[in-house]
Amino acid sequence: MRVLPVTCAILMLCGGLSPAVAQDPATAAREAGEQLSLAAEALAEAEGAQNRVKALTQVIAAYEDGLEAMRDGLRRASLREQALGAELQAREAEIAQLLGVLSTMGNAPVPVLLMHPSGPVGTARAGMILSEVAPALDARALELRDKVQELSVLRVLQQSAADKLQEGLEGVQEARTALSTAMAERTDLPRRFTEDPVRTALLIASTETLEGFASGLSEIAVDEAPGSLPDITARKGALPLPAEGVILRRAGEADAAGVARPGILLATRPRALVTAPSAATVRYRGPLLDYGNVIILEPQAGILLVFAGLDVVYGQAGQVLPGGSPVGLMGGAGTEGDLLLAADAQDTGARRTQTLYIEVRQDNSPVDPLTWFKTDKDG
Repeated sequence: MRVLPVTCAILMLCGGLSPAVAQDPATAAREAGEQLSLAAEALAEAEGAQNRVKALTQVIAAYEDGLEAMRDGLRRASLREQALGAELQAREAEIAQLLGVLSTMGNAPVPVLLMHPSGPVGTARAGMILSEVAPALDARALELRDKVQELSVLRVLQQSAADKLQEGLEGVQEARTALSTAMAERTDLPRRFTEDPVRTALLIASTETLEGFASGLSEIAVDEAPGSLPDITARKGALPLPAEGVILRRAGEADAAGVARPGILLATRPRALVTAPSAATVRYRGPLLDYGNVIILEPQAGILLVFAGLDVVYGQAGQVLPGGSPVGLMGGAGTEGDLLLAADAQDTGARRTQTLYIEVRQDNSPVDPLTWFKTDKDG
């Protein structure tokens, strides 16, 4: 198999194909298949890349984009198939009548068709009527033939697309596993401090709120290097969300239990990759209070980004991560579950079954995360 350089493959992926483009379902599904093929080639190249973490992160993002496009194509193909089937079923009587007329005309000798019992005048009139009716019959027949052919193509396409989707799901799982290995072996990141595990345990035990924990984060750092990362104030409102998803709950909105929190809740797909929106120091990673697995990033002095609800968390406290670095994976169904969800024609985003809680704290006071992050869509 021809292997593309990983950067070239990623650029090709990012350069054009999107599930949002206005295409027919068949074309959208085929192009999504091409995206997944490019991602597979990029994965092969990423194994030998100098910066494996960066390359694998790009590959996973490419796979997620391709899988999303494939899911969208399959949904649209399924809906189109249902619409065509319903239309053909509704026109069953008309189709039968049309086929009967065309069959009669096809079996009758041409001289008989052109003769009329009333004589030459009737024959002339019949010829005029036939000359007007025949093109209309042909047009209706061609229209029906095209729709039947489209229905057949869609059914074949959905099977081949499901196979490609399965390959893509296996590929992204392989990339996630490789990324976890690369993160465990990573030794090239600078460190601003070393975490004191005893102080960390005492801090967790003595605090009951995120605010109280955040206020004591400086106490768990040992031999912290002075200074801070570059100011990101100019990027306020333009930071990318840490994962692909839709806004499920805004800051201050109460959940089903009536609990309101100052952060936002992002609905993601199972096993979605979570990345750092900007270069940042890892202040804490691990389980915390009732938030589940948490990673707290400090992009600059006085600002904390809190991401909670991850299944896997990458990195170590004190490390300085480049922007776009992977910080974890969401939980949820594995390959088989993803495949079943993706094949559901009614899946319009409700299958984003995982939730990532995002909180931004400035001088240890919560601020609306949507003032910092750029969002293209919400729920």
